[in-house]
Amino acid sequence: MSKSTASIRDCFFCGKHVPTGHGTMLVKNDGSIQWTCSNKCKKNLRKLRRDPRRFKWTEKYVKGGVRVKK
Repeated sequence: MSKSTASIRDCFFCGKHVPTGHGTMLVKNDGSIQWTCSNKCKKNLRKLRRDPRRFKWTEKYVKGGVRVKK
């Protein structure tokens, strides 16, 4: 098996690529796995509970704004 084989992971919050050996993995009780690339993404996701679609620095940003259901 070659060393060039790397698992492809994307940050759950910002959507950027997380290289092998980096990032933080969160395993939830239902078995889903959430990877975060940095401490900034981890805090925004878990502690502050923010929506990544509202921040321009994420790849999940929506230009027109997020519609909130009432």
